[in-house]
Amino acid sequence: MAASSKKVFEVFVSRVPWTVASKEMKEYFNQFGQVKKCLLPFDKETGFHRGFCWVGFSSEEGLNNALQKEPHIIEGTKVRPPSPAVQ
Repeated sequence: MAASSKKVFEVFVSRVPWTVASKEMKEYFNQFGQVKKCLLPFDKETGFHRGFCWVGFSSEEGLNNALQKEPHIIEGTKVRPPSPAVQ
C-alpha cells in the first residue's frame, strides 16, 4: 500500500556547526541518497539551532551509504557520526 512509500530512513547527527543551516545539511547528505527531510531544531531564546539534526532519506540505501562514510566534515567541522534514529 501507500504506507510503505512514505517510510523514511533517518539518521541523527550531532555537533552540527552553528553556521550550518538545514539547506546545507540536505546538500551534504544528498551525496549519499535522496534526502526527504532535514529537521534542525532551533532554540527559541537564542535563535540559533541546537547543534543536532535528523536527516531522513527516501531509501535504505541512502541511509546505509551515510552510515558507512567516516568522517563527516561539514564546513570544516567534523560532526559526530550519524547514527540510525530510533523510530
